[in-house]
Amino acid sequence: MSDTAVIDAQPLPAAELARLDARFPARSVPVQGGAVVSVRECGAGPAIVCLHGIGSGSASWLDTALLLEGEARLIAWDAPGYGASTPLAAQAPAAHDYAQRLHGLLDALDITSCVLVGHSLGALMAASAARRGSPLAARISRLLLISPASGYGAPGRAQARARVHAERLAALAELGIAGMAAKRAGRLLSEHASETARQWVRWNMARLHEAGYRQAVELLCGADLLADLPPAMPARVACGALDVVTTPEACAEVARQCGVPLELLPEAGHASYVEQPAAVAALLREALAG
Repeated sequence: MSDTAVIDAQPLPAAELARLDARFPARSVPVQGGAVVSVRECGAGPAIVCLHGIGSGSASWLDTALLLEGEARLIAWDAPGYGASTPLAAQAPAAHDYAQRLHGLLDALDITSCVLVGHSLGALMAASAARRGSPLAARISRLLLISPASGYGAPGRAQARARVHAERLAALAELGIAGMAAKRAGRLLSEHASETARQWVRWNMARLHEAGYRQAVELLCGADLLADLPPAMPARVACGALDVVTTPEACAEVARQCGVPLELLPEAGHASYVEQPAAVAALLREALAG
């Protein structure tokens, strides 16, 4: 993203924020242990639970949720340390720590069956919840991983792990949350994205909390997605065809581990559900139909 693009970037219109508050409002749900999880939801019917990535939040699922409003109950959380959600206790939490908090949320919402969706870093959390032997596996009917992050915790990835850890925290120290949103958000979308999609991605990233983001960096660097795959239930793996963050080549390896073909979303980048919510809503309809 060029410096000129950063300077010329327009803020999210007030009408969009009003739409978010009216159609997909946030609320805090108390869970076991005295923590709270901030969620947004709309619709009625079978439950779809959506987990966002490292630079995003629950609001990013707005348009996908509205497209499914008459067919499903879509619930999007703010991960621990994001939005109004209580951070995890550990400074360097593992994927199973996030899965345990998700378990508490499903208990609190009395959800006994759901389609679970993990985007990017959220895929690490979702896969841990859906792995064979997980106490949550029986409550997940289908798993959908969108542009999944594989993590850097696998044996033999120590050099890449150290590099990514240093780069992420150096960017945070140099730019701060607001600077990261201004300079890095554009990488999450393709050249085909609308200006409104770009505004949403920047808005979501600008609302990160440093503590939650630091915990998420530790998860990214310490987790190994492939070790939790294949899951205990049917899965699908999708990726924007123009994703430069978790590339189609990397996502294809995740799909192979799940024993399914990779499904490409044409003319979409990393944040495909923000850029092309109709395409992602179609995948979710198919998951609901089994």
